[in-house]
Amino acid sequence: MPEGHTLHALARDLTGAFAGTRPRVSSPQGRFADGAALLDGTVLVGARAHGKLLLVDFAGERSVHVHLGLYGTFRVARRPASEGPGDEPPVVGAVRLRLLTPDWVADLRGPMACRVVDPREVETLLARQGPDPLQPGADPELAWARVRTSSRRVAELLMDQKVLAGVGNVYRSEVLWRHRLSPHTPGRQLRARSWRAVWDDLVRLMPLGVASGRIVTVAEDVAAVEEDLAAGRVPDAGPRVSNVYRRTGEPCPRCGSTIRTAVVAGRNLYWCATCQRRR
Repeated sequence: MPEGHTLHALARDLTGAFAGTRPRVSSPQGRFADGAALLDGTVLVGARAHGKLLLVDFAGERSVHVHLGLYGTFRVARRPASEGPGDEPPVVGAVRLRLLTPDWVADLRGPMACRVVDPREVETLLARQGPDPLQPGADPELAWARVRTSSRRVAELLMDQKVLAGVGNVYRSEVLWRHRLSPHTPGRQLRARSWRAVWDDLVRLMPLGVASGRIVTVAEDVAAVEEDLAAGRVPDAGPRVSNVYRRTGEPCPRCGSTIRTAVVAGRNLYWCATCQRRR
């Protein structure tokens, strides 16, 4: 499932391509035909993300709530100059929602959710989410209030979108390793300073994912992307490299012990049992 940085980058791209336009809105697959008819030709105000939720806002206080789930994709592409005004890009696959202008096309395939919502429904959706490290001014204490009273393991809590929005399996494994935290520590036994270190690291790392298009957690890569951004350069969207994620049986890059894996909250967790002992 895409993690929060992917949704924030998608919101940025949708806003850049369609904000202020009146796109043709259609549902080639047919499953969003009624919603598309409501929005077709309406001004698209912009797109925004909170955690793993995406909202595409239209004039008239209507929004499209999109949740990509495990299999969804939403591709934004510039149309080639060779296409004439009456041409339409071919539909490939089961496209639930298409946004189309003379310059851009965006196709949504396989989402878990795609529906038109009003401001009250948007407020309800956002109220169910924990704070998002990618949102300016997000309050980590809101998440800490739930973490510090919970008997669930911190590795489970980091995946709970009601506790913390936008963090998925890669970020949880990597950030716990970066701070030597045992993923099996119950939330109520986690120290406040350890929680704040995790939050601050996510606030640092996740924007690098938005900017580079990949999850960046290895120290050398973090430094390189931060240097690129400080110099005004576009970071290199190279292959994803991890410290522990998907490295079962390999040596820990910090202590050399064997990296382990176990299913926690329905996903494979990766950690080093030797150097991840802090609570």
